[in-house]
Amino acid sequence: MSYAGGISEPHIQDPGRATPIEDQGNDHSQQSQAAAASLQARQKQRIAQLEEKLMALESGHTGKEKQMNYFVAQGRAIRRIVTLFETIEDLITKNDQRHEVEDDAESTLDEDRLQVGYIALTNALPWLPTRAAEMDYDEYSHMLKLLRQGANSARGDDTSKLKSLVAEWINHEFKPNPLVDTDDKHTRGFTNDACGKLLCPAKFDWNNPLVRAGIRDRSDGHIVTDLSFPAFLYDKYTANPNDLEDGLFKSKLLLQAYKAIFTSPSSAKDVERDGDGIDVIQNNKRAKKSAFEIRVKKHVAQIIKMRKVTPRSIAYIACQVQFALSSVTSWRSIDGDFDYEQFWRIIVDFFEKAPGQITQRRVDALLKWWTRKVFGRNNHDDLTSTAKASMSVNALARQREQRDDAAFDSP
Repeated sequence: MSYAGGISEPHIQDPGRATPIEDQGNDHSQQSQAAAASLQARQKQRIAQLEEKLMALESGHTGKEKQMNYFVAQGRAIRRIVTLFETIEDLITKNDQRHEVEDDAESTLDEDRLQVGYIALTNALPWLPTRAAEMDYDEYSHMLKLLRQGANSARGDDTSKLKSLVAEWINHEFKPNPLVDTDDKHTRGFTNDACGKLLCPAKFDWNNPLVRAGIRDRSDGHIVTDLSFPAFLYDKYTANPNDLEDGLFKSKLLLQAYKAIFTSPSSAKDVERDGDGIDVIQNNKRAKKSAFEIRVKKHVAQIIKMRKVTPRSIAYIACQVQFALSSVTSWRSIDGDFDYEQFWRIIVDFFEKAPGQITQRRVDALLKWWTRKVFGRNNHDDLTSTAKASMSVNALARQREQRDDAAFDSP
């Protein structure tokens, strides 16, 4: 509406309607809110993505860590039952080379020993050939490194365990004065009468003062090397000069050390009985949980699925006992005139390279004696089909079938 003089009526703003300036402000505010919401959504999405990546990395790390621990754990059997000194690479390489030569080609004693070692390796680690074939070079090298780590770690643990146990057993059996120190090895070896008696070559009489002096002075004719079986390998620590095989590898100390490593230190307390009424493997399985539902720790033999005593495990323990009796403080392959590697090979060859059938039967009987002493008298798995068929349960089953057949055929 207009007034006279052309003056316009002032415009009155509708209170419910925003001004252009306010409209611009509202639009800007909405855009800001939308941008903030979009940014927040993108941040949440990014956080979720990062969390997924972190979980994947942690899962991968856990998987790799489990695999590493597995290889280390598996490697702990190698020094004990496969080879004390050769490397895994040597066993694999020699096996590959053997397959490249003609079947009728002659092989050396060392080559045969390595071949048996490779077989022992694949028996202990049956997954190894397949897993190795699937790996690239770096993965394969890393696996071998972890297996070596486990192998050497187990040998070190056994050495440490027997260091004190052997001293305790000697002190209990021989009651020397002074007692053998369980911690200090410097007082062991031939300077110690009790240790010297056990380390003395079986052909000598340690009670003879001339023998003791000759060995300690390393005089001609009394130098102790790996070519003489020490007394601690023999039953009652005494050899029969007319039959040096009689009682060999049947000593109480050797058996105690074997059981302490493979079945438990507590089992080493009972070595006098002839395996009557015991079955270490089955007893340990039944005791997986105690009355209070606490898991019982498995022993070495059960972990590596070992049911029989093997030549290489005996050789391993013999080397460990030799070292425990000596005054040497750190593990080594050579101790003065004594070569541990050669000593191990001599014992392995004694069992694995018997010269004839009669000798082989004696070796087989000795290994059965060892298995019975260590694992008990459970020979169920060794029964032949003929032996099982003749037992009363199976015989009764056959008789019942025969009666039914006869009744069916009768008119």
